[in-house]
Amino acid sequence: MSTAPGEIRIRAAIPDDAEAIARLSGELGYPTTASDARRRLFDIKTAEHHAVMVAEDEAGSVVGWIHVFRSPRLGGEPFAELGGLVVTEGLRGHGIGSRLVAEAESWALGQGIATLRIRTRTTRNDARLFYEDLGFVLTKTQVVFERQLLED
Repeated sequence: MSTAPGEIRIRAAIPDDAEAIARLSGELGYPTTASDARRRLFDIKTAEHHAVMVAEDEAGSVVGWIHVFRSPRLGGEPFAELGGLVVTEGLRGHGIGSRLVAEAESWALGQGIATLRIRTRTTRNDARLFYEDLGFVLTKTQVVFERQLLED
């Protein structure tokens, strides 16, 4: 995909990235196991209109990931949505997240999609500022309802 000179390379995620994806998900507050991450990655990578990319450092360690997908709507034009974005805490603020978002934007444009959306918790002020700095505009606030259909 793309490489910054001698620093970070952005590429499509592969099954061997599952452990790093799980670790990074935990850093963001979504703990998961490597086996669960591998299964989810397989499901996403084999689904139509989804992409997962990772950022890796010079040593080949995965230091960030992004998931983008096409979201069709009956009442409007489809848009691309970020299903997740995380960069390891020690490297946040170094442009890796911006590069991952740029890759997601390129993917969306390649799909013929004109709009990219992201949802973030209102308590994640750093995330809000990050997205605003990238030119994202707050278009609405909402509440999310959830109902468990199966017992754990």
